[in-house]
Amino acid sequence: MSRLGQVRWGRLTRVSAVVWTAAGSLLAWLWLLLCQGFFWRTDVRLPPRAEPEVWPCVCVVVPARDEAAVLPAALPSLLLQDYPGRAEIFLVDDGSSDGTGDLARELARRHGGLPLTVGSPGEPPAGWTGKLWAVRHGIGLARARDPEYLLLTDADIAHAPDSLRELVAAARAGGFDVVSQMARLRVRSTWERFVVPAFVYFFAQLYPFRRIGREGTRTAAAAGGCVLLRADTAEKARIPEVIRHAVIDDVALARAVKRGGGRVWLGLADRVDSVRPYPGLGDLWRMVSRSAYAQMRHHPLLLAGTVAGLTLVYLVPPAALGAGLTTGNTAAAVTGGLAWLVMSGTYVPMLRYYRQPLWLAPLLPFTAFLYLLMTVDSAVQHHRGRGAAWKGRTYARPDAVPDEG
Repeated sequence: MSRLGQVRWGRLTRVSAVVWTAAGSLLAWLWLLLCQGFFWRTDVRLPPRAEPEVWPCVCVVVPARDEAAVLPAALPSLLLQDYPGRAEIFLVDDGSSDGTGDLARELARRHGGLPLTVGSPGEPPAGWTGKLWAVRHGIGLARARDPEYLLLTDADIAHAPDSLRELVAAARAGGFDVVSQMARLRVRSTWERFVVPAFVYFFAQLYPFRRIGREGTRTAAAAGGCVLLRADTAEKARIPEVIRHAVIDDVALARAVKRGGGRVWLGLADRVDSVRPYPGLGDLWRMVSRSAYAQMRHHPLLLAGTVAGLTLVYLVPPAALGAGLTTGNTAAAVTGGLAWLVMSGTYVPMLRYYRQPLWLAPLLPFTAFLYLLMTVDSAVQHHRGRGAAWKGRTYARPDAVPDEG
């Protein structure tokens, strides 16, 4: 082959590689659009509900560590629940240094409403994450009331007045052992607009809500901020003992319930909101990176696959479009542009749910690149021996924790 022919063949090979890579990204997006449980739709809300003849007893367990800043906006919403049955709140002050327990008692005196007990479990023993140790203590206190249901909710979650009765009615009507709602996270700052809706979008892509609620599927997940759990199911599944080392405790809880034959439902919330602010990129970075590598079970091959997948699915479309327009390669430009268009279209429902401007949809590749960096950083921190850090605690590697389950 002549030198000119070799040059032309090299150019053709490079062009073909760009087109084929863009085509792979487009095929991936068509599969995600049609075959991944319609994850991009935001219409999975509380299932049909019917009020029971007798409202069961419910105990609300709230693990709280240094939550004085958000407690005044969240705890009164639990105290003032309009629930027809017997309900009681157990707030577990997990070694706070900011007066969380005293503030909780003061809010209860000021607002009245449901009875509140504040407990303290002490430092967690080896093999337990702090939150799950606090949950264990709260469930232990609640057992004296013999509840039928436990509502596990975080200290930064504000509930509408009828939240508890709606959750119970949905669980009873559908025969669910777990009914969980993903609280609407706060979106006010510039970085929250870029990162927060995408966080829920990516979560739904990994755990399509429609599959979670369907019997006979293995997909299981919950949202830790709002989990209604049958008390006898918790005992049967040995929750939280069996998941005591889990950093992503909500997904681990749902898996434990499903493994035991229980039914799990997860959807988006209408009037359950997180009041915790994440004003800067650093705050959001820490939120994501603390558990990103744990999601991959700390496996380097899964990390490599995730990075490759994020690159192909989210970064290739704009790159192929740009390369095609720059070089005059119509096939690359059209294929990359179509993939980017499908991607943006699947993001629009989540932006509408969060009441955000739709011009953010084409910027999803930028946000995905941030998540890719956060994921890599999570792995770097893990391999440096720092583990998952949260509220002043660093959790050990899970493979160093003895497992009795």
